[in-house]
Amino acid sequence: MTISPSQCRAARALVGWSQDQLAAASQVAKTTIANFEAGKRTPYDRTLVDLQAALEAAGVELIPQNGGGAGVRLAKP
Repeated sequence: MTISPSQCRAARALVGWSQDQLAAASQVAKTTIANFEAGKRTPYDRTLVDLQAALEAAGVELIPQNGGGAGVRLAKP
């Protein structure tokens, strides 16, 4: 599953992260994150993997589209 721009925004909100904090955690440039979340460009697959890994390490679980639409939630501890 590949993270979508809306999932990225929602995941950051769940953990209370700014784009700067996600940039630091994922080692992805803030401008890349901002452009991705705004739908201006799609990053390389490796960059999406890095974003997703950082958010999952922070406790976010990505929910695949399963009839109700893709989403995010906090993972059980």
